[in-house]
Amino acid sequence: MNVLIKGALLYGEGEPVDVLVADGEIRQIGTDLGVVDAEVIDARGQILLPGFVDLHTHLREPGREDTETIETGSAAAALGGYTAVFAMANTNPVADSVVVTDHVWRRGREVGLVDVYPVGAVTVGLEGKQLAEMGTMAAGVGAVRMFSDDGHCVHDPLIMRRALEYANSLGVLIAQHAEEPRLTKGAVAHEGPTAARLGLAGWPRAAEESIVARDALLARDAGARVHICHASTAGTVELVKWAKAQGISITAEVTPHHLLLDDSRLETYDAVNKVNPPLREASDAAALRQALAEGIIDCVATDHAPHAEQDKCCEFAAARPGMLGLETALSIIVRTMVEPGLLDWRGVARVMSERPAAIVGLDEHGRPLEVGEPANLTLVDPEASWTVRGKDLASISNNTPFEAMTFPARVTATLLRGRVTARDGKALGNRAEA
Repeated sequence: MNVLIKGALLYGEGEPVDVLVADGEIRQIGTDLGVVDAEVIDARGQILLPGFVDLHTHLREPGREDTETIETGSAAAALGGYTAVFAMANTNPVADSVVVTDHVWRRGREVGLVDVYPVGAVTVGLEGKQLAEMGTMAAGVGAVRMFSDDGHCVHDPLIMRRALEYANSLGVLIAQHAEEPRLTKGAVAHEGPTAARLGLAGWPRAAEESIVARDALLARDAGARVHICHASTAGTVELVKWAKAQGISITAEVTPHHLLLDDSRLETYDAVNKVNPPLREASDAAALRQALAEGIIDCVATDHAPHAEQDKCCEFAAARPGMLGLETALSIIVRTMVEPGLLDWRGVARVMSERPAAIVGLDEHGRPLEVGEPANLTLVDPEASWTVRGKDLASISNNTPFEAMTFPARVTATLLRGRVTARDGKALGNRAEA
């Protein structure tokens, strides 16, 4: 069915227009469009953006379907305005073979709410010892275009160098979880006054920054691209800025929670605030916000990480790191970036859609809002206000650090190739293409 979006503001600018979507693309943009056979969405006062792209999502399938599945994670993504997500490889079994990566791709297509792209492991079993069959995964049905051992750092410099060289020949991307493991053994919180006062083992900034610096140099020598996952420190910002100035092909992402929260949250010892890398100091969060506004940090990625209650409701040191992020991401970007004037709505489109799509070479996502372009779209009510309740989120798990917090702006509709996949707070079920 055709979809007619009435009275939307493209990128939050200019005068309201109607947008007709037909056959998976934007067919017309104008005023007072009249279409008889169309699903009409009243978008008066709302903002139309390209659908969001998340380069860093944990969907837990296969292996931990008790915490999340591709179906429930896709529903959360659609409700958050996403039309494409990249599912990390730390599943059980690990996505280090074409069997697993193709399974993830096929399940995503069956569910049909968002495009689910599998991320292949860099090394076998995420163990950092032997390169996985990257070429086979890249050539599979799922056509893996990004590889990462996220959750673990590819800490051996020779293995990382070989991975970058191999990735360069395949035309794929290596995404690095920057953490020198010899500096973080037993660490559970940012190394600083808060952790010291609370008696929590400290996680130094240098553990991240040393790997960022090393991998920038390795990428330079390999002539390859490297992507830094979940940047969390002011030092990482400076290193990425330096590397880009040298012409090194480096990109970086930041999570919404590292933009908004800091390590003062740890005062309660509530493990819902435990994440990898840890929440840093307020000065780091400020540096990350400025870097995202300036384009030093390229994009926002949620690092959506569902966990079962028993993995969070325990001693802080024993808890699993990670928090939900797909449904709250936009609102946090509005709170931290739009309201202070660091980004306008075109800037939101850049960091949540256009740049992440470009980094991994997606042709159908992050496209301009123009006639003839794919209708992967997100409609946002900028005046909405809502309160986060973990039990009401689409994920199976409810480990959100934003419980009971009230945020601005909310996605009202998401379209994937012209099909409405979420509307008015409801994901619209299994609507996969035949």
